[in-house]
Amino acid sequence: MKIILNGNPHETDAATLDAVLAELDFTDAVVATAVNGTFVSAAERVDTRLADGDQVEILAPMQGG
Repeated sequence: MKIILNGNPHETDAATLDAVLAELDFTDAVVATAVNGTFVSAAERVDTRLADGDQVEILAPMQGG
């Protein structure tokens, strides 16, 4: 299936947001996620199913002042 990942086209076989994160080696990373503009908490990722064309955002925390 084709999704938009952080603004770029991405081909994946992952059915859930959790599976996409695992595919991208973000399993242990502290990140914020959203699907189609809606925040998805870490606890909800395993149950968040993806569909062709979904827009997925993965954001890492930034340090600085």
